[in-house]
Amino acid sequence: MSDIENLILAFIITFLSTIFFTYFVRKILKDADVTDKPIVTEHRHKTGTPTMGGLAMLLGAALAASVYFSQNNLVLTVLIMLSAGVVGLLDDLLGLKVKEIQKVVRNITTKAINIGRLTLEPGEEARVATEKAKEDLPALLKQKMVEITGETPIKSEEKERDKIVAQIILGVFLAATGAVSSTVLGFEVGIFIIPVVIFGIIGSINSVNLIDGMDGLAAGILTIASGACVIFSMIQGNLGAAVPFTILTGLSLGFLVFNRYPASIIMGDTGSFALGAGYITAGFLGDVIYFAVIALAIPIISVIISLMHRAHVIKLPVEPLHHTLNYKGLSEKKIVALYWSLTFLICLVSLLIYQFLW
Repeated sequence: MSDIENLILAFIITFLSTIFFTYFVRKILKDADVTDKPIVTEHRHKTGTPTMGGLAMLLGAALAASVYFSQNNLVLTVLIMLSAGVVGLLDDLLGLKVKEIQKVVRNITTKAINIGRLTLEPGEEARVATEKAKEDLPALLKQKMVEITGETPIKSEEKERDKIVAQIILGVFLAATGAVSSTVLGFEVGIFIIPVVIFGIIGSINSVNLIDGMDGLAAGILTIASGACVIFSMIQGNLGAAVPFTILTGLSLGFLVFNRYPASIIMGDTGSFALGAGYITAGFLGDVIYFAVIALAIPIISVIISLMHRAHVIKLPVEPLHHTLNYKGLSEKKIVALYWSLTFLICLVSLLIYQFLW
């Protein structure tokens, strides 16, 4: 078989097996009542949707690695995915426990009011999430400026510090393989490739994890970005890079069959951690990291915007940006279509520039 035929077969095997595994995992999770508890008010209707669907992607990845065990880059990519998936799974399991109940309030005045860092327009609702907002609430209630419209359970999470430490360890795992080239953009960086790999793992995991907030959003973006990386790798004649990205494309698209709007299963941190780690690992091992980063531009930009919000450089009514767009009235389906389209456009333009102008 030709290289193209092998890649098509690898995609079909992964795509179909992920559909089967997702169906199987969804049934088990639903029977066990392992379901989502959204903290965004607009997503209350998603309550009860099975989560931790990333387990299906891990099974699909493991099968692909078994079939194509002679592809070293793929086997290493899947090992990192499995390790990252375990870290995400721990966070998902912890999230089954409710940490606190936050009140949801509505501005019942005819003018904008401030609560915490938020500015509520007349009729707008928001969760009382920050300590400052909780301090402001009693006075606003006493002045009859807001009313409590509901309560939202907030799930327990790993501390951010613990998550970062775990992600650093994953980066060390990848660097320890010795399979990552020490040349970056034509420059030999030697031992300094280790912090580059660690930073890449942390950035990719958090980018995919943050963007995974709407039905099909993360899975769709990873399908497009991974598919673009396959095409880029084949243009270069780099089969070693194309195989792992082909598997990632099949995993993401297979999961998307059940995760598209309205989603009947959610990938959870198990899936977003695995996809984020696997994607950047495939980029490093295939030496196409620069294109892989460009293809993942939308999630990366979302992280930067969230960091600016947390650093008080900008102010979002709801974090991250796609939830702000939803809060401002743009429907979930339109937001997902917008993000998919932007990702597709960025990938297409990048491929055309490389093919015809580079």
